Amino acid sequence: MATASRSCFLLFLIAFSAFAAEPISAVLVKQQPLVLKYHKGPLLKGNVLINLIWYGKFTPAERSVIVDFLSSLNSARTAAPSVAAWWQTTEKYKGGGATKVVLGKQILDENYSLGKSLTNSQLVYLAAKGGHAAGAINVVLTAKDVYVAGFCSRCGTHGSITRPVRMAYAWVGNSESQCPGQCAWPFHQPIYGPQTRPLVAPNGVGVDGMIINLATVLAGAFTNPYNSGYFQGPATAPLEAVSACTGMFGSGSYPGYPGKLLVDKTTGASFNAYGVSNRKFCLPAIWDPETSACSTLV
Repeated sequence: MATASRSCFLLFLIAFSAFAAEPISAVLVKQQPLVLKYHKGPLLKGNVLINLIWYGKFTPAERSVIVDFLSSLNSARTAAPSVAAWWQTTEKYKGGGATKVVLGKQILDENYSLGKSLTNSQLVYLAAKGGHAAGAINVVLTAKDVYVAGFCSRCGTHGSITRPVRMAYAWVGNSESQCPGQCAWPFHQPIYGPQTRPLVAPNGVGVDGMIINLATVLAGAFTNPYNSGYFQGPATAPLEAVSACTGMFGSGSYPGYPGKLLVDKTTGASFNAYGVSNRKFCLPAIWDPETSACSTLV
């Protein structure tokens, strides 16, 4: 069964509620280090093929943004701070090691072969269309007009397929027209919590929300591919490499404030990482096992 990656927004609400409920004296107490326990299972490492299943209608520009993000994970030819530097944190996890993300096949299902409302089992069925290569990840990406069971209470998931071979899969949805307040924050005003002005998205609210959640589930899939890697809490609802650091994008972040980010002087867009094709991205914090803390690029 799939391992669910909790939506960034829901965890942000939990954090905000706890923050608001605590007296100032308690908030100022030094927090204990965050520890993701290693459950001794295998992690993904080496060459890992990423196959994409595009379900529904995506614009060429949207597809380009996501492909550029994946191509940036191992690219050394970008300015700092880079997507590759962010990704290298996953290589610090014991049991893992150096990884090379290789973009595999891309399957377009623009005619909504299963309709516009999908169940979890249908996500697994779509993921299987990417093939059954051991050590690969098949990623299902659903368009903005596709409803997935549980969407908005979660923005993406990852899990594993056991037959005919054991392999990981993931799903991320485009929340542009369904729940951007949950799945595209800080580029859209949240439904609840502090109503601060949303940041300008570098590539578009919907697709940048997808990048945040794709980064979240990919980091989880690499460091906890089979529900026996790194996570905190119950295996049925784990906090993983990125989902344990919800709502943090830059230094000085706190519930309701994403932190200090870089700003494009021309567009006003906020970002914290450079990728290929001169692309700018905003990536969530990731847990660093060497420091036992959530790490941001800026």
